[in-house]
Amino acid sequence: MAASSPLPAAQDLPTLRAQLQGLLRFLRQALPISKAHTVDFYTESVWEQLVDLPPETVLEVLRETAEGRTAEARPLAEAEGGAGISGFSKIFCETSQKLVSVEAFALAAKYYSIQNLGICTPFEQLLVALRGIKEEKTADSVKTDEFMNLKKSHEVQAMSELISSIADYCGIKQVIDLGSGKGYLSAYLSLKYGLKVYGIDSSNTNTHGAQERNRKLKKHWKVYHTQSNLDVNELPFKMAKEKKTQDQVKNKTDIQGVCNNSPANQGMMSTSDFLPDFSSSVISNIRKQMENLHVHSHREENLCLENAFSLIDRLPINAIELTSSSKIHKRKMSEANKERRKTTSKSNESNIYSPLTSFITADSELHDIIKDLEDCLMVGLHTCGDLASNTLRIFTSNSKIKGVCSVGCCYHLLSEEFEDPDKECTQEKWGFPMCHYLKEERWSCGRNARMSACLALERVAVGQGLPTESLFYRAVLQDIIKDGYGITKCDRYVGKTYSKSSSFLDYVRKSLKKLGLDEFKLPEKMIMDYYEKYKPRMNELEAFNMLKVVLAPCIETLILLDRLCYLKEQEDIAWSALVKLFDPVKSPRCYAVIALKQQQ
Repeated sequence: MAASSPLPAAQDLPTLRAQLQGLLRFLRQALPISKAHTVDFYTESVWEQLVDLPPETVLEVLRETAEGRTAEARPLAEAEGGAGISGFSKIFCETSQKLVSVEAFALAAKYYSIQNLGICTPFEQLLVALRGIKEEKTADSVKTDEFMNLKKSHEVQAMSELISSIADYCGIKQVIDLGSGKGYLSAYLSLKYGLKVYGIDSSNTNTHGAQERNRKLKKHWKVYHTQSNLDVNELPFKMAKEKKTQDQVKNKTDIQGVCNNSPANQGMMSTSDFLPDFSSSVISNIRKQMENLHVHSHREENLCLENAFSLIDRLPINAIELTSSSKIHKRKMSEANKERRKTTSKSNESNIYSPLTSFITADSELHDIIKDLEDCLMVGLHTCGDLASNTLRIFTSNSKIKGVCSVGCCYHLLSEEFEDPDKECTQEKWGFPMCHYLKEERWSCGRNARMSACLALERVAVGQGLPTESLFYRAVLQDIIKDGYGITKCDRYVGKTYSKSSSFLDYVRKSLKKLGLDEFKLPEKMIMDYYEKYKPRMNELEAFNMLKVVLAPCIETLILLDRLCYLKEQEDIAWSALVKLFDPVKSPRCYAVIALKQQQ
């Protein structure tokens, strides 16, 4: 590696497997809650089957648990001391398997979350280790929210900083961005950090859009740099103007005094008497401001040298005395500027972003897609479904890829090897599970559980609650479809019908039409009778969804631990870890799987 600084210690494979075992013990009991679909909430009597408590009690206890006001703090501490699930009081009834203790359920879910298990490497700690004794780069502080939304801006800035640090650590200049989408991360890595980036996406539309967006981004970048240079070059004029404003009255009075007292003295006055005072203190001030513009990268050092010349050239002729040595220094700096321009010209050819269209699988050969493939990093920002798993598989199988940084999303789109064991399938490589332990267990979550893993607990905790009414409308609609049309399972979606509806009746009519059913088959009164029947039980649906939200981090922990264990099982991986990159309120899928290979 290009740097010799040790990376933060990460948990080993046996420790991670032990945590997986404890998590599975809890999920074997709790998973039915995540597997239940809210669409079938009333038709399949989900609350009666899975919960042996009033919904009011569940909601109140969950609120108290979130505020830390429950009496179950001691069992959590015991569990953290190594007792695991056995450290909690009884959560589910041994006979009915129904939930009987909300306090213990919530605390167990918290215990088996990523943050509590201590399997994350702190982001800042990793950055410090990657940089070693080198000082932090102070690259251009462009406001990314000017050309992307706040969420994307937050993600791109954090992830690009980490990728750039990993690239420097490994001595790598090429980055492969899988599932690059609109190309925000790829373009930013190229423009800000000078990396050669290939962004690969399966959509031609995304690729063409990324090309156009990158063109606009380059224009924005050019304008930004032009403005920055103008701000630096105009510094003496601004200072001169300020000085002139301050001394205008004084200079006028002094000149008038000289003229009145001794007209002959007017001819003795030098030109500098009418110019702003570039005294040693003013020049010193300019120099200090110029020093503040210096940054640590070679590229920006040369930029500051060029701007320094602009300052010298614009100062009055008698403001700075150019000795023979300073003239030589200026000539050397001019030569350095010429060399910088040559270097910049060459770097502009190599530090580029190239959007490509290709559908990536675990068996994709990068050499067939990228002709000038060299030692590189593979990255992915919110790679969807199996693409996150395939990113890791390609990384482990290709010797050219020296590191990986992957943030996955859309867990519900993962393929599961053991979800439907009776179904014949020729697929050999699955999105889940990846590690040996879960394969041996033949573990399966199911689509509904993976869908619930996408729920954002942190957002709900800060008041960005679930859309309870729309979920309630859909659950009641399902009962209407079952009774009125004889359809027990409906795989079609009604989409965003709720947001376009003025009332429950309007929602039902529009949804039935979208599903291809006769929307006028049932009279208005019959439809509204269903609404009145279930309205008093809306709190059951709200309470049940909160249980799913509380459990969501455990499902995500399982998926991420599976990926991390897979990397730990590979012989040539020198270091691997999970890192929390983003603020989970801004970006709920906030964990990156990172790994570096052993270097020859």
